[in-house]
Amino acid sequence: MDMITTTDSLAAACERLSRHPFVTVDTEFLRESTFWPKLCVVQLASTEEAVVVDAIAEGIDLAPLFDLMANEQVLKVFHAGRQDIEIVWHLAGIIPHPVFDTQVAAMVLGHGDSISYDQLVQRLTGAVLDKSLRFTDWSRRPLSAAQITYAEADVTHLRDVYRKLDADLAKRGRSEWVTEEMAVLTSPDTYRQEPERAWERLRSRVRKPKDLAVLMEVAAWREREAQSRDIPRSRILKDEVLGEIAAQHPTTPERLAGLRSIPKGFERSRTGEQILEAVRAGLERDPKTLPMIERERPLSNGASATVELLKVLLRMTSEQHGVAAKVIATVDDLERIAADHEPEVPALAGWRRELFGEKALALKEGRLALAMQRGRVIALDR
Repeated sequence: MDMITTTDSLAAACERLSRHPFVTVDTEFLRESTFWPKLCVVQLASTEEAVVVDAIAEGIDLAPLFDLMANEQVLKVFHAGRQDIEIVWHLAGIIPHPVFDTQVAAMVLGHGDSISYDQLVQRLTGAVLDKSLRFTDWSRRPLSAAQITYAEADVTHLRDVYRKLDADLAKRGRSEWVTEEMAVLTSPDTYRQEPERAWERLRSRVRKPKDLAVLMEVAAWREREAQSRDIPRSRILKDEVLGEIAAQHPTTPERLAGLRSIPKGFERSRTGEQILEAVRAGLERDPKTLPMIERERPLSNGASATVELLKVLLRMTSEQHGVAAKVIATVDDLERIAADHEPEVPALAGWRRELFGEKALALKEGRLALAMQRGRVIALDR
């Protein structure tokens, strides 16, 4: 198979693919040394053909591909498609729609938490995928025939996986469950990289409003720098350095130099000056404009015991219905259910509430009991 390297060939292929109810999609990209993923190859398949697109071919315009991604008449099938969708969002400002993610569907059908593509292919089709080229540098040209065949296989096997999962979902009445899950995957909020919200992804625990204000400003500065220079955030400053700056909020070169995580001489650099400016901006923020700092509330003994019971109920529900526990409820969900009357958590909404949430509330309120029967946990109404 030859790769598509011209806009005309791509437009013709996308026109053919658009006649089908679904296409399978995969991408090959590089991100180790950049902030934004560098798209190198796109693979697409319908029930009749598969194509491999050279996304970095000289002069190629990917507009026909993006038109296909936006075509509401064609379902786009991905496996663990978040990064693939992010690439389309970054390059074209659109979210592929409608979409179907086989990894999500597999979890809904009880194939385990976040099952890998090759495992799912083998389980559902019996095919064993060649992994020898998975560390290929997809930006190098020319690609060999073996590399192109390897890329093509990702979408041809995905056709069979999708059809089997789709049939199983319909048989078990769970198609709408997956549709609900796609709402997050197709929301622009999932992919927006807004500098002002960069602090939210950090794990630094700030205890004072002043620390939070500094963290917000320094994290926003780092995000803007990483985006404009197209390099990973960690190349600018590592997360732990941001945490130390937020805790110490240095306002002079001397104080910045005194931090353990700052390299010698860094405080006299242009970057050092920008960090100090961000720290000062944070300290000048009105505390009333800051978001509330969420305090970790230790669970009471009773709530802790409830969480352990909810974990048992979750595992029982997962095994009974053949749904991965991870997709039903998280530990955070369980802790909030145990601590609050009826918190706003995914486990208490949609299909999850019907499957697990109502029972979880009943267990917490004493209207449901857990018991052992023939070596298995069962739930009993009280």
